[in-house]
Amino acid sequence: MKKGLGGWSLFELTWLVLFTGIAIALTVLMKDSLFGFTVFITGVLCVVFAAKGNLTTYAFGMYNTFGYAYLAYVNGLFGEVMLNLLFFVPMNVIGFLMWKNHRDGGKLSMRQMDARGLLLVAVVCVLGSVLLGFGLSFIPGQNSPYIDAVTTVLSVVATMLMVKRFKEQWLVYIVLNMFTVLLWAIRTLEGSPDGVLMIVMWSAYLINAVYGYYNWNKGAKESLA
Repeated sequence: MKKGLGGWSLFELTWLVLFTGIAIALTVLMKDSLFGFTVFITGVLCVVFAAKGNLTTYAFGMYNTFGYAYLAYVNGLFGEVMLNLLFFVPMNVIGFLMWKNHRDGGKLSMRQMDARGLLLVAVVCVLGSVLLGFGLSFIPGQNSPYIDAVTTVLSVVATMLMVKRFKEQWLVYIVLNMFTVLLWAIRTLEGSPDGVLMIVMWSAYLINAVYGYYNWNKGAKESLA
């Protein structure tokens, strides 16, 4: 893939400019808050740097974690709130330290799971989503409990795989992003003012997850060579 400015590929630069432009346009047209825009742009930068295996992902990730938790709270998505504050905040710190200690010549060492590991991941995702969804359904004001549960459980699993440097994190992220787009589409139909911007943001994450798997698949093969 042709390289661009400062080690960025042409695809990465185009992708970043495109979705940043869309975010700015939507913020102006829908008179959304500057805060909502900052959550969007830090989220985009976070996942782009993650796909590149760059430590900077955790700096943008920390701001995005707090910002997205607030948006989830005002939209009655309490599973997302707990996920971000109780899990992502400490995992941003842990992930930074673990990535920093597993670099080869300045490049992150990437790994690949075996079939047994993939089966275990699938079982944990399905059972965890069902159990959490059942629990969330009892919380007053909770919206879309089972979809919220799916996104919460998949986020935890994907983050654990990310910290452990497994390329399969991106397969989980692809499914996660699809469900999260659906979640915010439902909130948009129910009148959420943040819905459209969040749909665009998570659609950007989905595209990035596909690229992330492509990039990490190559990285894992290089690490095994």
